[in-house]
Amino acid sequence: MKKFGVPAVVAINQFTSDTKRELELVEQACADHGVKLALANHWAKGGAGALCLAETVREVIENEPADFRVLYPDTIPLLEKLRIIAREIYRAEDVEIPPAVHARFGELENNGYGHFPICMAKTQYSFSTDPAKKGAPNGFTLPVREVRLAMGAGFVVVIAGDMRTMPGLPRVPAAESIGVDAKGNIVGLF
Repeated sequence: MKKFGVPAVVAINQFTSDTKRELELVEQACADHGVKLALANHWAKGGAGALCLAETVREVIENEPADFRVLYPDTIPLLEKLRIIAREIYRAEDVEIPPAVHARFGELENNGYGHFPICMAKTQYSFSTDPAKKGAPNGFTLPVREVRLAMGAGFVVVIAGDMRTMPGLPRVPAAESIGVDAKGNIVGLF
């Protein structure tokens, strides 16, 4: 967040399974980087569980100056924007772009969409595209699989690695346990 010139607040979505040691590690890491931290229990306590987070965000907004800046200017080519994101955010050494994807970038540029920002779609489990690489690996090559235009939203979506683009699905979707029993009753909703 410091790359964008905006003060940050780390919200710990605290669960009952979180250990005291885990919370202390996150707290210490935030302190080491001069970042405010707030525990949030809204999943269990509703709005009251997010009160500490809301107060911390308000305090930071009121007391810490922001000097927002973008990572790259709109005027540079899409491929250059992608490389900046890969290096500066994900800590990749380079990007791997198949010929068909490279051609798609050129097509988007030629059709007047080169000024659009890039929206990355990749695994949330790692900075790389490999969910098994935990933490913040660096020096890897980010493989780009596909590029899509989100014209209405005003950005170009770059899909990296093995990424499903349907939002919000857990590893085992709830729909897998929904059905109808022998008496015609719906089962598995809740």
